[in-house]
Amino acid sequence: MDQARVESISDREEEELIRENSPDYPLQEIHSNRTHFPGSVRKKAYKFDGQGRFCETAWDLVEGKGNEFCWYHVELPKKNHQLSQAAKYLIGLLCPPLKLQDILSLVSNGPFCGYVDGALIFRVNSPGPPSSECTFRIAARVVENSVITVSLGRVPRLGFSKAGQSLLYEVPSLESPSFTRGERKKVEGIVIKEHVLEFFLKMNHSEEADNPVPKSVSNLLVHIIDTHVDHVQDIVTKLEMELDTVEIELDTGGFAIKKEMLDERRFPKMHINLQRLLQVIAHGEQVFPRVKEKCSSKTWFASEDIASLDELIGRLRRLKENVGFIANRVTAIQAGLDSWQAERINRKLYYLSFLSIIFLPLSIITGVFGMNVGGVPWTDQRNPEIKYGFRNVILLCIVVLFFLLFCFIFPSIYSCLTSWRRRGAVWKGWSINRSFLIRQHGTREERVGYLRI
Repeated sequence: MDQARVESISDREEEELIRENSPDYPLQEIHSNRTHFPGSVRKKAYKFDGQGRFCETAWDLVEGKGNEFCWYHVELPKKNHQLSQAAKYLIGLLCPPLKLQDILSLVSNGPFCGYVDGALIFRVNSPGPPSSECTFRIAARVVENSVITVSLGRVPRLGFSKAGQSLLYEVPSLESPSFTRGERKKVEGIVIKEHVLEFFLKMNHSEEADNPVPKSVSNLLVHIIDTHVDHVQDIVTKLEMELDTVEIELDTGGFAIKKEMLDERRFPKMHINLQRLLQVIAHGEQVFPRVKEKCSSKTWFASEDIASLDELIGRLRRLKENVGFIANRVTAIQAGLDSWQAERINRKLYYLSFLSIIFLPLSIITGVFGMNVGGVPWTDQRNPEIKYGFRNVILLCIVVLFFLLFCFIFPSIYSCLTSWRRRGAVWKGWSINRSFLIRQHGTREERVGYLRI
């Protein structure tokens, strides 16, 4: 394959991959039907035949027949908006046939799992700002032949696409600046650039084209929960890699790097994001076991999918432990920065104290000899009427000084006196008890064995 053609294909695939996985890139509409909010909400509609095949279908919200089942997905914009605005989006897209209680169950904050109008509805909606990458909202309405889901922003690997050429199945090679006889050496395979490699390292899953097509509603439900857990895992991996980079910067950087991190409040913000992730994981631990419990009694829910749900719940628990470890690392780094800042402040105070030690005697001398009283030594003030003024002022200063010293040392003197009186009372009580025991049992030489208490 020609090198120029390989690089053009690689660049095009890289651009498509990054564009597909970017939350800011608008997904293409499957059909030309519009909503009341054009450009704000994205939607997908799929029909599955139950034999491992699927096709994109119209947004008509009808249920499948026989072995067929349909999936309708709504993607709310990941920007700051009120819950009432999100409810308006869903009303414009899902009503009819859904009712107001269905809309409220899908869009409200917090964990929920229960039956609403005969359909199983569950949601894992965190109450954080929608624009934050650590705010997750996924809700689903499940019946026997239809599933309706709502997510905040794009969830990687959630949808399905036709299998095509993928970078994951190519033989990779790195771009090399080596030359042979003045010409660039030919490289076999697809050249993978560094930013694309970093993007793949942050992913804990494959592409949409590699998703196994569900053959039942239970397979689809497991796939939805699996992609949600993968999405949370992606954010945790991203934070962990960012934390590793920050630790390297702190080790190799100097004053400017540390001051910049303190000014930007990077670690408190990271700690807040970790707390949001812990809240999302806690909501999942509450909801998904209840989903498994309610679905286990359904005839259309396969037993192997019950085991898959158990595995996903276990992944959430392990993910919670991992987030806790990262939070401890962030706390330790923040404590190190705080101690570094406190050390800098103490050093400045030390310099200030050193200057005070130098200038305090000088200020005392200038204050004493600058007093406007008579009798100041080494001056020409010889008036007999005011010759004792300087002595009186010095005596007054000495009295005030002793008073202040007494005020400072009085608590220590009081505590010493109290302790001395307490020891005297204990010694007196012990002496009384000892004399009583001696009178009861004779002198110490006459006693044999143990004392009777």
